[in-house]
Parts: sequence; C-alpha cells; structure tokens
Amino acid sequence: MTAQAWAAVVIFAAAYALIATERVHRVAAALGGAVVMLVIGATDAEHAFFSEEAGIDWHVIFLLLGMMLIVAVLRRTGVFEYVAIWAAKRARGRPFPVMVLLVLVTAVASAALDNVTTVLLIAPVTFLVCERLNVPVAPFLIAEVLASNIGGTATLVGDPPNIIIASRAGLSFNDFLIHLAPLVVVLLVVFIGLCRVLFRKAFRYDPERAAEVMQLRERDAIHDVRLLAISGVVLSAVLIAFVLHTFLDLEPSVIAVVGGLTLLGLSRLNAESVAKDVEWPTLAFFAGLFVMVGGLVNTGVIANVAEQAAEAVEGRLGLATFVLLWASAFLSAIVDNIPYVATASPVVAELVAADGTDRGQVLWWSLALGADLGGNATAVGASANVVVLGIAERAGRRISFWEFTRYGLVVTVITIAIAMPYLWLRYLA
Repeated sequence: MTAQAWAAVVIFAAAYALIATERVHRVAAALGGAVVMLVIGATDAEHAFFSEEAGIDWHVIFLLLGMMLIVAVLRRTGVFEYVAIWAAKRARGRPFPVMVLLVLVTAVASAALDNVTTVLLIAPVTFLVCERLNVPVAPFLIAEVLASNIGGTATLVGDPPNIIIASRAGLSFNDFLIHLAPLVVVLLVVFIGLCRVLFRKAFRYDPERAAEVMQLRERDAIHDVRLLAISGVVLSAVLIAFVLHTFLDLEPSVIAVVGGLTLLGLSRLNAESVAKDVEWPTLAFFAGLFVMVGGLVNTGVIANVAEQAAEAVEGRLGLATFVLLWASAFLSAIVDNIPYVATASPVVAELVAADGTDRGQVLWWSLALGADLGGNATAVGASANVVVLGIAERAGRRISFWEFTRYGLVVTVITIAIAMPYLWLRYLA
C-alpha cells in the first residue's frame, strides 16, 4: 500500500479509538477524522460528496431525515403513549414479557420495512414503557436494535446492505425470503433466550407500578385525533411505498423525505419546532463516518484486503464461504456495514463467477449474513445502532460504546456460529 493509504488507516484507527474509548464525543471524532482525510488527500470533495462508492451515502442520510420528521410529528399525537400502555398491559406489567413483545414487534417490522425506520418508531414507545414500569431503558433499547438487525436480515428491504447485494447479484425479494428467513426465525428464538440471560438484571418487577399500569386507559393517551389520522395515512403510504419501491422505481430515501415533508405540511405544526426533534448529531456522525470509510476505499485499503482474502480462498468454496462470513462480520463491526458491502460485493461477484456453478450463490448469502449480523457487534456496526444511541443520548439516557458492544458482541458470535451449519447443510453438504 502507498504512504497515503497507510496514513488513511492510521487516521481511521485513531478516530475509531476515540469513539470506542469515548474520550471525544463520537460526532466530533467522526467529523474530525473526515476533515483529516480531506486534508491529507485520502479523499476529496468530488469523492466525499458525489461518489456512490467512496462518499457520503445520501440515500441513508435522507432516509433517516425523512423518518425522523415523521416520528417528530407522530410524537405530538400521543400514539407512542398509547402503544406503550397497550404493550405494558398485555404483558401485565412484567418486564421480560414486555421485552419479548417489543423484540418480536421490532424484528417483524424490520423485515417488512427496514431496521432504521423500525427503531425510529419503536424507541419512543420503549422510553414510555420503561418509565411506566420503573425499569432501566438501556437494556430494552439494546435488545430492540439487536433484534432489528436480525429481523432485517430476512428480506431485501430489511437491511440496507441487502439492497446493495440484491442489485449486484440480481436477487429478488422472494430470494431473500426463501434463503434467509428460515434461519432468521431460528436466530430470533435463540436471541429471546439470550435476552433472558444477558439482561436479567433489568427485569425488576414492581407490583405497584404494574397495578397502576393496568388501571390506565390507552385511549386517554391520544390528544390529537386529527393529526393522528393524517399521520396514519401518510405513514401507511410511506410503508407501502417502501415495500413496493422496486416496482415504483423510487429510492426509499425519496419516499421517506417526501413522506416527512408532506406530513409536516399537512400537520400545520411549527416547522422549526419539529426540526428541533430531528437527530442532527446522528446525521452528522454518519456523514463523518462515510467520509472516513471513503478515504479507505479511495486509497484502495479495503479493496486490497478483500482481494487478498479472495486470493487466499480461491477455488475452495466451503473455505471461501466461512472466511467471507466471519470476515464480513468482523469488518462490519468496525465500519458501518453499508460501505463495507458496497466495497466487498464486486469481489464476491468475481468469486461467484469464478466458481461457475449454482452452489457459488452461497457466497452472496454468506456476505449478507456476515454483514447484517456482524453489524450487531459494536455500537457503530449498523445504522440502526447509531440511531438508537443518538436517540438515547438526546433523551438523557446515554448508552456508551462498550455498554452496547459487550452485549452485541456476544449476540454476534452466537448468531454467526449458528449461521455456519445452516450454510453448510443447505448449500455445501
């Protein structure tokens, strides 16, 4: 590698160390790293702002912005309080059943929509449920975001890396359902069992709080019926458009922004007030992270690593499958899985073509599972993780990098280990 490539590696590693140790706020670390990448020439304005391969992924930024606007308007209707009371009453005020219910709702919704949209919608409900039951909110938020990444693995639209893989490999919505959904069901069952162990200290049952919750009426939480009706129509249209986006030939980011701005206009709310609820620091963090990763892409660091891995396993499909699975999980834990998959997919395409048989398609599923499940390992491994940490910090319930990672790493190792026999038995044996 060139001196510039090594400098890019050092800058990225330093910024990542600052994020992980939290000596500097993650937004400042990411933006600072991006600035240094620009200064040393590892990337430039053309690549940082306009390149699909090595720049800011504006689709992700505007998808988040649009959904944040929708959530900001929805919050003013009281619907989150309604759902929170409903969930707590169905679980009769017991924390673990509440977590199971929220995890299942999150996983299923993430498969139908996408994991970022889902956590944006479910996080406000979670705060209210935990407040009602007097239990810590961090374990519930962490469990939900881990479930969102697992559930989103099942479909083409569930996790952004899957959209990239489908485009490169020519895979359909049904292909993902047939090949990945059966495994995801197994992983969710295992994950619920893990939740009982990993978060056991959070399940403090308060009989008095539970009794109070059972006396509440969900309907009383709704305080703007007109706005709720309008929001419901707009959100339903957005979600339907997400599912049909390939047929409509519209990017999810466009759908989200149009939906968010439409709802803001119809709501008659003060635009400045609603804008204050948008997670601007989270969007800035993503922008900085994309520019830093773009520096690694632009200087050939990630491509060089991927090519060396491809050469090491060439002609050995089984070895290639499992190396790709674990390598994707590892790299997706370090960098956001969206830019990683965008970089790795051309290498995988070459490996599939070199194999020349239908069995070679297993490499696409290996890449998807490694990237999607590996995104759970650290606080910056997937977009949904970063979004939830931003929401928690804004609400005064800060979740540290290591608090998230100590749970996410365990879940990642176990789910990837379960994926190995699935891939072997279904595609290689």
